[in-house]
Amino acid sequence: MRRNLCILLAAIWTAGPVNAQSLQLSDCRINAGPGAPSIKARCGTMTRPLDPSGTEPGEIELHIAVVPALNLTPEPDPVVPIAGGPGQGSVQFYSSYAWAFEDIRRNRDILLVDQRGTGDSATMDCEFDEDLIAGDYSTELTIEYTERCLEQLPHDPRFFTTSVAVTDLEAVREALGYPSLNLYGVSYGTRVAQHFARRYPDSTRTIVLDGVVPPSLSLGPEIATESQKAVDKILARCTQDEACNERFPGIAGDFARIVAELREAPIAINVPDPSTGRPEVVEFGSGELAAAIRLLAYHPNSIALMPLLIAEAGNGNFVPLASQFMMTMISMRDALSLGMHNTVMCTEDVPYYDNMTIDYEGLAASYMGTFQLEALEAICSVWPAGPIDAEFKTPLATGLPVLLLSGDADPITPPRYADLAAVDLENAKHLIGKNQGHGQIGVGCTRHLIADFIATADPAGLDASCMQRSFVMPFFLDFSGPNP
Repeated sequence: MRRNLCILLAAIWTAGPVNAQSLQLSDCRINAGPGAPSIKARCGTMTRPLDPSGTEPGEIELHIAVVPALNLTPEPDPVVPIAGGPGQGSVQFYSSYAWAFEDIRRNRDILLVDQRGTGDSATMDCEFDEDLIAGDYSTELTIEYTERCLEQLPHDPRFFTTSVAVTDLEAVREALGYPSLNLYGVSYGTRVAQHFARRYPDSTRTIVLDGVVPPSLSLGPEIATESQKAVDKILARCTQDEACNERFPGIAGDFARIVAELREAPIAINVPDPSTGRPEVVEFGSGELAAAIRLLAYHPNSIALMPLLIAEAGNGNFVPLASQFMMTMISMRDALSLGMHNTVMCTEDVPYYDNMTIDYEGLAASYMGTFQLEALEAICSVWPAGPIDAEFKTPLATGLPVLLLSGDADPITPPRYADLAAVDLENAKHLIGKNQGHGQIGVGCTRHLIADFIATADPAGLDASCMQRSFVMPFFLDFSGPNP
């Protein structure tokens, strides 16, 4: 069942001005996961009330890491990467993209705070019974699993919302003595960054929003239709590419046929497990296809594989797509905390759905169908909502410097979402990557632009002409790769 839910879903080395009485940091190493390269940092924990309002008893511990600036006399305000998901820890996210933050780290510390409920900050996750996975999705089975998940959680899930989490980040800033923060948020992290800036404008210096979630928008109802638009655009680009079209003629039709066939009945596929190499029989249906395709559409490098994998499936070879699905599930299982994810969605998104405006016909026609929306609504029918600030859903109105980043082939946060978020931003600039997916910090010169923006705090002065030369991986014509 969790598989179904996942488908849904630093001699002299300064770590900033530490207040030793409030928060002590010591040498440590951080990484993106087992076997990944480690990074020198300074780590510590901070005790926080479970309920900052004081109504409910209990405490949690936040996991904090500081990767010191390369300059021995750095600027006083660090950069704070805030992960997406919702449910990914910021330490893991940064460790995966540390190279993209090196320009920034020349003169500024990197402050990492695993948001409450994620990473090593009172993680809120659930074990699951593989036997529950068998069979098609049902509302009843989802509710049954959700109730079991709630029973397993170590803390009251209500107190893991964005409105509570931003109070943690401000407490960490005060304990470490930083005068202000430079916020970088990606995906859901853009929501956190915007709300922190709203509540603590005097603690905020600059804001970078990468893959923007506007406060006024509730995630869920448009995920399937926006992903369908992105896939349509990818397949159309293949058709317009001479070599890709010659190798994969009628690729859009092949994809539509595969979706229809798998909706009729799933197929059993013998696939080597990506972790162990042992053969495993996978029941591959429309939900598994949706999970594989949706994550492929996130990044240009994986987009390059999409026509090839679809064509292989069209010829009866579903093993590559099934392998992609299994890797997707492993990645999401290791990266996302479902308990925190559910609290955010069931407090900040699902209660604000307007059934009169949801395009159910478009959802049903998309390759993802209505499954994700139905599953979210089923989960939230039993999951308790938590505290949410009264102004949470209103656009951020500020004169603080803001840089917004979008990809025009983003399958979940299209450029128009950034435009919605920018309506009351007085000092902002929106940059759009051509044929780029979700999250721009790793694309071309974007990391240099972000570093320049944080250094100058002047979005209007940015010269973004280098983005026109951003590399987009050519389509793979076979498993050897694209043509030279």
